[in-house]
Amino acid sequence: MIKRLLIANRGEIACRIIKTAHTMGFETIALYSDADHRALHTTMATKAVYAGPSPALESYLDIENILSIAEHEKVDAIHPGYGFLSENAGFAKACQQKGIIFVGPPASAIDAMGSKSEAKKIMAEAGVPLVPGYHGDNQSNESLMAEAEHIGYPLLIKAAFGGGGKGMRVVDSSENLKQQLESARREAEKAFGNDKLLLERFVTKARHVEVQIFFDQLGHGVFLFDRDCSLQRRHQKVIEEAPAPGLTPELREAMGNAAVAAGKAIGYQGAGTVEFLLDGDQFYFMEMNTRLQVEHPVTEMVTDLDLVEWQLKVASGEPLPSDQESLHCHGHAIEARLYAENPRQDFLPTSGRILALEWPETHGNLRIDTGIQAGDSITAWYDPMMAKIIARGSSRKAAIEQLQTALAQYYQAGICDNRDFLAHLLATPEFIEAKLSTDFIDHHPFPPVSVEQQHQLLAVAAIYQFETRAAQKPVSDALFQQSPGSNLSVESLIQLYLDDQSWQVRVSRQKAGYQLSFAGQDLFVTADWQEEPQGMSCSLGISVTDHTKNSSPSDNPLSCRVIPLPGERLKIILPDVSHEVALPGHPMEHEEDQDNVPLAPMSGSITCVMVNEGQSVEQGTPLLMMEAMKMEHCITAKEPGTVERILYKEGDQVAAGSPLLTFIE
Repeated sequence: MIKRLLIANRGEIACRIIKTAHTMGFETIALYSDADHRALHTTMATKAVYAGPSPALESYLDIENILSIAEHEKVDAIHPGYGFLSENAGFAKACQQKGIIFVGPPASAIDAMGSKSEAKKIMAEAGVPLVPGYHGDNQSNESLMAEAEHIGYPLLIKAAFGGGGKGMRVVDSSENLKQQLESARREAEKAFGNDKLLLERFVTKARHVEVQIFFDQLGHGVFLFDRDCSLQRRHQKVIEEAPAPGLTPELREAMGNAAVAAGKAIGYQGAGTVEFLLDGDQFYFMEMNTRLQVEHPVTEMVTDLDLVEWQLKVASGEPLPSDQESLHCHGHAIEARLYAENPRQDFLPTSGRILALEWPETHGNLRIDTGIQAGDSITAWYDPMMAKIIARGSSRKAAIEQLQTALAQYYQAGICDNRDFLAHLLATPEFIEAKLSTDFIDHHPFPPVSVEQQHQLLAVAAIYQFETRAAQKPVSDALFQQSPGSNLSVESLIQLYLDDQSWQVRVSRQKAGYQLSFAGQDLFVTADWQEEPQGMSCSLGISVTDHTKNSSPSDNPLSCRVIPLPGERLKIILPDVSHEVALPGHPMEHEEDQDNVPLAPMSGSITCVMVNEGQSVEQGTPLLMMEAMKMEHCITAKEPGTVERILYKEGDQVAAGSPLLTFIE
């Protein structure tokens, strides 16, 4: 019987588990590292206990310390969440030896599926179709490179243990295979403590469809329908939905039954997910995740079930709450993962302090799972996911529209996130038509800020600065104290910086709005301002001035939020674009490599130095590897040259924008 539960995790999944545990009447113990000492999950739990320094290996992955805390706190069970120790058979065994319930499958099942190579052997024996590949024990570069030639290209390298896109690479030719193998090994070792790899033929234009399964300790198993997780970047999911669109009832049933058979083959217990590649009507086993998935909320939304509650009941020895015949799927749900990253810079993770934050109002058809709040810092120590926004509708179209509205209502200032990119994906005709594949994002890249969006951003920033300058007082006072028609003669030339470009905007106040001129364009703008707890909001109307007629505002005003930031910057949030604009004398810090000196594209640590001082390199030569938020990034030479000085060694922490090495001039 569980009465006191320790959550061996952090962030949104820790918060998610705590909510259900409290609903069931359990006491909860949260863990926190130095980086998380004020995190939301620590305030939600019954009690929070310090787990160690910020590096995960010294806190959230320290099995001995976590078990010591569990014993000291007299907990009955440990929920590992996902990631970290959730698929660590050694941890599950250690819990059992201590007499503590591990909320998850038995160690034997984790062992069976924890190694993707062993899992594929089991599935092959069970007759489940597999993608051609190599899952053997010979892990030398020479052996893997020989197997790659036999399998053919494009080739997928995968970590044999773990998931989340870590240790995964797509290789198009043998030219850089060795480098990619070594990089994948390092990433897998850091993320999962095991550097074993497997190789597979990379199937293009396939879909990633997975089936949620559940087993109790009596051997009863069910499938809770399916999810499509095809939209991925860096082999990590960004948009998931349930049920998977476009499957025939026969195919859906076949995949569900195959998933349950996979669970039975290994004596499974608890929540699990069987992942398939779907090519037309043929499905291939990829892997089984022996834990709760990040995207489990979409299944909860269409089944009206609480999967964490199911986990805790099954772990307590109770039978499954439902059999297969009583399970039903209603409507459609879509989840968007909000990441701290820059989609216009190859999705590089970003870090910093969240200065302002507001979520859309949740209700029965809109859910937000998050572990962050205003004032928190996103660090390089952990995964950059900030939240999951989940929308439900009676149809897929209704769910898309619900999610689009929610993204437009969300705002955050302080760091770069992927909100605009998510909105872009949801609006593409191919997504709306459910033409999905794992290379979807490659074929629908994030477009640059459009001219129209530039005009909107500059108009808001210019008017904001114009009123501040005119009143020489806080903009909220200035904007609310102007009477209609006042100061009609006032005109200002406002200088702004958008990205790395300087703009001069001429602004004058008219009776019904503002006249703006810049880049050969004349605009008439109305702005109805309202003071907010964080910054200002306004209803913005923009129209191109027709000098042969009287100016009039746009018939379709835009909602807008303006948040002042340190360093004379403004964060401007419009429905489909959010951007920082810098004010006079404070151009955006947008550094480019100069004189062939590569700069750190993100804050993180040096994982591998690949050149020596005095070495000659060609354009594109790998120089070093950086790691942040569990992902590696390769720094390459911009042009031919000779390395003069290497400024950092392996293991060093580096701030974004720091020079990494120098070249002989």
